[in-house]
Amino acid sequence: MSDPLYGDPLDDLDDAPAPVAAPAPARPAPYLDSLNPAQRQAVEAMDGPVLVLAGAGTGKTRVLTTRLAHILFSGRARPWQVLAVTFTNKAAREMRERVARLVGPASEGLWLGTFHALGVRILRRHAEVVGLRSGFTILDADDQTRLLKQILQAHNIDDKRWPARVLSGVIQGWKDRGLTPDRISAADAGDLAQGKAVEIYREYQDRLRILNAADFGDLLLHCLSIFQSRPEILAEYQEQFRYILVDEYQDTNVSQYLWLRLLAQKHRNICCVGDDDQSIYGWRGAEVGNILRFEKDFPGAAVVRLERNYRSTPHILAAASHLISHNQGRLGKTLWTEAGEGEKIVVRGVWDGETEAREIGEEVEALQRRGESLDGMAILVRAGHQTREFEDRMLTLGLPYRVVGGPRFYEREEVRDAIAYLRVIQQQDDDLAFERIVNKPARGIGPTTLQAMHRLARATGVSLTAAAHALMETDELKPAAKRNLTAILDDFARWRGQAETLAHTELAGIVLDESGYTALWRASKDPKAPGKLDNLKELVVGMSERENLAAFLEHVSLVMENDERAEGARLSIMTLHAAKGLEFDTVFLPGWEEGLFPHQRAMDENGAAGLEEERRLAYVGITRARKRVHVSFAANRRIYNQWQSAIPSRFIDELPPAHIEAASDPGLYGGRQASVPGGASQAFSHGSWAPTRRGGPPAGLVIEGTGSRASTAEEHGFRPGDRCFHLKFGMGRVVAVEGDKLTIAFDKAGEKKVIAAFVEKP
Repeated sequence: MSDPLYGDPLDDLDDAPAPVAAPAPARPAPYLDSLNPAQRQAVEAMDGPVLVLAGAGTGKTRVLTTRLAHILFSGRARPWQVLAVTFTNKAAREMRERVARLVGPASEGLWLGTFHALGVRILRRHAEVVGLRSGFTILDADDQTRLLKQILQAHNIDDKRWPARVLSGVIQGWKDRGLTPDRISAADAGDLAQGKAVEIYREYQDRLRILNAADFGDLLLHCLSIFQSRPEILAEYQEQFRYILVDEYQDTNVSQYLWLRLLAQKHRNICCVGDDDQSIYGWRGAEVGNILRFEKDFPGAAVVRLERNYRSTPHILAAASHLISHNQGRLGKTLWTEAGEGEKIVVRGVWDGETEAREIGEEVEALQRRGESLDGMAILVRAGHQTREFEDRMLTLGLPYRVVGGPRFYEREEVRDAIAYLRVIQQQDDDLAFERIVNKPARGIGPTTLQAMHRLARATGVSLTAAAHALMETDELKPAAKRNLTAILDDFARWRGQAETLAHTELAGIVLDESGYTALWRASKDPKAPGKLDNLKELVVGMSERENLAAFLEHVSLVMENDERAEGARLSIMTLHAAKGLEFDTVFLPGWEEGLFPHQRAMDENGAAGLEEERRLAYVGITRARKRVHVSFAANRRIYNQWQSAIPSRFIDELPPAHIEAASDPGLYGGRQASVPGGASQAFSHGSWAPTRRGGPPAGLVIEGTGSRASTAEEHGFRPGDRCFHLKFGMGRVVAVEGDKLTIAFDKAGEKKVIAAFVEKP
């Protein structure tokens, strides 16, 4: 292979001996009768490499399990001669149980598990080859970070500028790509850790050997080193594993790919099951190219497409298939079903996020009245900060919900920190809140100072804040600690004074900025930092929906009382990434706007590849639904307490009109029902079909046009070269006109594409 990312340890693969056909089973296999023709073909294609392209809801798990059972039942291999790889322990357990039901005790002894579980099994047998002993310890993320902190300190590298947690993620990324320290290029390392990243990686590996330890990335990386340095060991495993089965092949990283290819070299009986259209984990190392290049890697491979869907209606499948067809990097398949036609996908334009949450809440209640269970409904968002409005709305409606795959909005670290600041302003004797943030961000108020405050507070029966004020009158604290504590107490006193005159949303912005908390996350190298900043912005938006600070804090308390452990049906709220592998009767897909979905950061960082992964994410979202899909987009989003105009996602234009119903509401669209002549978003042109907020638009936004067709930018009187004003971006000059959208070079904000209805002539 010439691809530098993958290296070239496998160039002689094509010279591997041809597979020898095994005899047909002497007994009939009754479990084959329940398979459809494509599924049966995938199960019975036993000799040589096989790629099973399994579309969403096409019975992938059944095929993989039945194939494994068939290998054992037909006598082609003993259990210990079969390697079956999954991505989760849950999937491994499920597969083992299903195989046992089909073939009984004959399944005992299988090499079946996750990549990490199988890797550690091999590594413990040959640990000495890579300088370890068989009883080595596997470090968790916290242990890895603590070890790296020690190394950074030894090199006098500032942990605040180059956090150990971030460097750990970089090193794990290198390991996922199969890169040992001697294979990291200068360009790849860049200026990480003051240009010492490779040196630190090498020292980290040396320290792991001294400790007789390995991290999760080592479990496969060390296996690769063993296989490449000791060909006799590799040959032993190549001979042993007559058949290899791999689940979710589209999610494999480079190390996993190389590990599998090395093991498959002799018998070449490798069957990979996956869906290139559902490869959505590029951000954590998955390489969609692994599945796209399968036929090149394994010449003569059989490719079986599972296209009959057992989950969704024809409208849902047609919409998803048409959307994903816009991707260039795919192998291609067309899903179909024998199910009834069902409901069209509903696409709805709304004024803002609050309206969007209200509309979805009302639809959930309407479905409940029709007998639908909350357990069968899910709201799938692109970004974690979107959950806040839906959580608030479900609480208002009294609808039980669960946040899947992560904490609820108000439970997130950065949100709890921000609320702690506000709680201390509202109630200065709130010790728990004060202790949480008195040294966050770090301001030189350490454990010794806190212990002194606690001692005085207990001895005199006062709050920590009162104790802190009392300590200011003594010499109990060192001068630096006293100075730092005085500064934060003065800050709180000033903020309490401002709380009497400023809007609580304005106050929150001031507190987050002046405390240094926003700057803390802006300066952070943590890959999660941008999302945390988004959550802080969304918190301020949520505050604007309450009358004052006291009302907001009371609301938060009520939200936190929503008991996750309560029994009964619950609506699911989660990100699209967390929804993969799940299915629901009804799926709501909010926030389909440019910049939010597809996410601007994904496109900025990865270009066309990022856009294609975003489109695959949209495909995954649509195909989670059995019966109905509701897509929505907002004309405006509030960032802090300012309006930001938005345009519908390009993905809406890529939905086929024949399978879309453009919804309208009398309060939002003047009671009109839009047609969809050429693309879904044409029904929502922000002129005549502009969403109008109940109570009218905010000042400064001009929504015009009531004709029977979508108004264009020309009808608003704009031409290239015209000067104009936008509420958010300020003054600018029109560069181009495209329908009802304008490309404007703003004097301060640069070039942006905006809706003509949101622009005024000066």
